[in-house]
Amino acid sequence: MTEQPDQQPALQPMPTDWTRALAVVAHPDDLEYGCAAAIADWTDGGREVVYLLATRGEAGIDSIAPDECGPLREAEQRASAAVVGVSEVEFLDYHDGAIEYGLGLRRDIAAAIRRHRPELIVTLNHRDTWGGAQGGGYWNTPDHKAVGRAVLDAAGDAGNRWIFPELIEQGLQPWNGVRWVAVAGSSTPTHAADAGPGLERSVKSLLEHKAYIEVLTDQDPEEYVRTFLTGNAQQAAARFGGRPAVPFEVFPR
Repeated sequence: MTEQPDQQPALQPMPTDWTRALAVVAHPDDLEYGCAAAIADWTDGGREVVYLLATRGEAGIDSIAPDECGPLREAEQRASAAVVGVSEVEFLDYHDGAIEYGLGLRRDIAAAIRRHRPELIVTLNHRDTWGGAQGGGYWNTPDHKAVGRAVLDAAGDAGNRWIFPELIEQGLQPWNGVRWVAVAGSSTPTHAADAGPGLERSVKSLLEHKAYIEVLTDQDPEEYVRTFLTGNAQQAAARFGGRPAVPFEVFPR
């Protein structure tokens, strides 16, 4: 493994010998900020990706009440997913901002894994902070931490018939086919996917979250989105042979 000037190891290419992935995150826009460029490239290659969101993001816009905001953000998420070739988007209907790690969340995610039978699972940073691999960084949200941790645990729960036996009663047989869990937004990535082929569509995908972006920044929406996504991809390029990249921390199963 080659070393970069900053002493960080090179990022290894993401596994490609799989056909089905399940992406599990807390909110609409989580995947668009994290890894839509990779997903666009995967679906172009004939792979199937399904989105599972724990909430509808109903508490995400201060100026819009939750009962109006939830359906709006759901519609934006479905449009956003379609841009990168994802047609199946499911919601678990947990309360935005109030997700708690626990057996119920693990069970619901394990059930989805058994239904969709993915080889790869994608989720978002489950650690306390964003960045700050050596300490510090920005504090992560409770929803991201709870969902990310539950995904890592549910990947094993899905294959054990004695954990959540009620799922078998519902016709959901154990699935031991998960080979990797890939965490986007990690401060300690190990792998990366080439962002180049899907970067333009990732910009368009994030722009579908119009209502959210309009209250998030005073910048022109496209300028804001393009600057954010291309900047992140270029930052990862230093550890990926100079190619714009989407980094992941990969946990083999």
